[in-house]
Amino acid sequence: MEDEKELSFRLGDYDFQLPPELIAQFPAPNREDSRLLVLDRARNSVEHSRFRSIGKFFDRGDLLVVNDTRVVRARLTCRKQSGGRAELLVLDPYKSPEDGARQGYTCLVKASKRARAGQVLCLEDGTRAEIASPLGNGKALVRFPEGEAIFDILDRLGEVPLPPYIVRRPGCDAPVDDASCYQTEYARKPGAVAAPTAGLHFSRPLLEELAAAGVETAAVTLHVGYGTFAPLRCEDIREHKMHSEFFEVSAEAAEAVNRAKRDGRRVVAVGTTVVRTLEYIHALRGKIDACSGSCDHYIYPGYRFGVIDRLVTNFHLPGSSLILLVSAFAGRTAILSAYAEAVRERYRFYSYGDAMLIL
Repeated sequence: MEDEKELSFRLGDYDFQLPPELIAQFPAPNREDSRLLVLDRARNSVEHSRFRSIGKFFDRGDLLVVNDTRVVRARLTCRKQSGGRAELLVLDPYKSPEDGARQGYTCLVKASKRARAGQVLCLEDGTRAEIASPLGNGKALVRFPEGEAIFDILDRLGEVPLPPYIVRRPGCDAPVDDASCYQTEYARKPGAVAAPTAGLHFSRPLLEELAAAGVETAAVTLHVGYGTFAPLRCEDIREHKMHSEFFEVSAEAAEAVNRAKRDGRRVVAVGTTVVRTLEYIHALRGKIDACSGSCDHYIYPGYRFGVIDRLVTNFHLPGSSLILLVSAFAGRTAILSAYAEAVRERYRFYSYGDAMLIL
């Protein structure tokens, strides 16, 4: 938790200068080749390593909790009946088929004019989607043809929705298989429109190496939404309204976490999505139960953690809810100092960038 004497609720106190060339536009050639900055809270020290060596910072019995959501091809290119180009980003593809057929799916609609009820959009193969109801802020409920699952439509016609800070030059940059690279090795449950990026560094051999060393693994699900990229607008961070995301925790995962806590073993979260999921349930129930629902848990400095002991994470945007979370976990001064060190050492930032381990 943030030391009371350095506690700040001013958004500007979570800013830092980042040279644009340090924003990673491409993944590392091999997942575990990323660099790893290790921040030790107890020693107030920083160590530079490689992600492939992360195992030396774990002990037998540590519980590694990952997010097994799978990114879907949620971005659809389409045409209006007038011939103009439009684009849909399906934000809740995990919605039940029954609710999707009745209500429509929530989409970001990118077009020259505002979406209107009854407007028809033609996808690239002629499939017709209809605006059921505009929602404001560029969003609308969109109905797709009945009888075909939304995941089938997205798999056939969709593109992976990369973060807005990944900007490549068509025809100039080497092609990347983002459908594979922007996906964790353990992704199982489709529904996310953004990757839980801390997990992108784990290769299958590295996971097997950790298991052989006695590190246990459990998986929870939180379907990462587009709101993860939304900047804070309130100068007082306490006034921010956190976006909601669907989560699910199985009985097996809940028992693994509860057992680790009872045994005095460390719970290591892979990514801020795992932190928010487990801390949300613990805040409501005092322990981890099997459950599902909508998580809007907002963690900022001053928060008292009830579950997480260590955190694997990427380097986050200045003034974002994510940097507030890691500042709550490690302390604002320690995080900003570590980020300054990462900039000096030319670490790669954001989704396809390097990683941090907070001990």
